[in-house]
Amino acid sequence: MGILERLCTTRSRRQIGQRIAESRRRLFRIAFAWCGDRMVADDLVQETLERALQHQADLRDPDRLDAWLHSILHNCWRQYLRRQRPDIELDESVLDPQGDVVGDVERMERIHAMRRAILSLPVLQREVVTLVDIEGFAYAEAAEILNIPVGTVMSRLNRARQGLCRRLAAWHDRERSVSSGDGTSRDTVPRLVRSRA
Repeated sequence: MGILERLCTTRSRRQIGQRIAESRRRLFRIAFAWCGDRMVADDLVQETLERALQHQADLRDPDRLDAWLHSILHNCWRQYLRRQRPDIELDESVLDPQGDVVGDVERMERIHAMRRAILSLPVLQREVVTLVDIEGFAYAEAAEILNIPVGTVMSRLNRARQGLCRRLAAWHDRERSVSSGDGTSRDTVPRLVRSRA
């Protein structure tokens, strides 16, 4: 191998390494949606990035880097599930004391309701809804990442969406029965439910 070929290969590997590092935030969002624990999600992403960097020479098509990384993340997640049963705890976000406290609280309630609804789904449905609806992967990409047929992605996604609608509608009904301080009912979730239908 000549000097020019080695230089091109080194430059290409460096670019792929940089793209792998830039994928961290997206991988974290998916891992967090799957496990519901920031520390576990961080560990899963760290393990994913480590494996990707160690095996970047195995990547055949650099245009498929995203799907390849998410496949590695999915494998790490599966290994984690086999090793132990994850504890599901919702994080508490810091509210801005200078901002709209009521609006912040309502927004956080909606976020927590959505997280609880997603975390209450069976793991296989949670994986699909996270990849397709939250991260925007196409059905074929999600199928490749999860190593399942596209039809299975579609059926799991349909069941997951139905489950989310039921869970969020039940949460909404509970919230509507509770009146806010000024006597008006809080009507915050129908937008989430309608947007998923």
